[in-house]
Amino acid sequence: MAKIRITKEFKFETAHALSGYNGLCKHIHGHSYGLLVTIMGEPIEDKDSPKLGMVMDFGDLKKIVRKEIVDQMDHALVLNRDSEEATLLPSGSELFQRVLLVDYQPTSENMLVDFAARLKAKLPENIVLHSMVLRETVTSYAEWFASDQN
Repeated sequence: MAKIRITKEFKFETAHALSGYNGLCKHIHGHSYGLLVTIMGEPIEDKDSPKLGMVMDFGDLKKIVRKEIVDQMDHALVLNRDSEEATLLPSGSELFQRVLLVDYQPTSENMLVDFAARLKAKLPENIVLHSMVLRETVTSYAEWFASDQN
């Protein structure tokens, strides 16, 4: 059977700061991220299935990616849990209710590693996470490919 790849694109707004960085990105700033998620599998052959011919329903993929990534990241501030900035956050302030403290420096590269782990755990057994692209700006992006992983 043929292996087919399908891709779904997502958009979200997220702020972050790169602790200890020697440039402007050490300050809290935001991006309009674009995330492309590509999965691979064989089209469904069951003639009685309403999803006949699909690798995976785009709507089902959308639900997984939104729940695991977009809904958590959108309009959030992402900081390394071990950074000085994370320790300075005021508690109880409505302004800081959407703060995600992560165990890594929140670069596009590290975010993709995190996203891959989240998605691989939630995709159906017969579906492979093939690749992802995370566009941070109009001219800058990072890529993750399953084939590059050990």
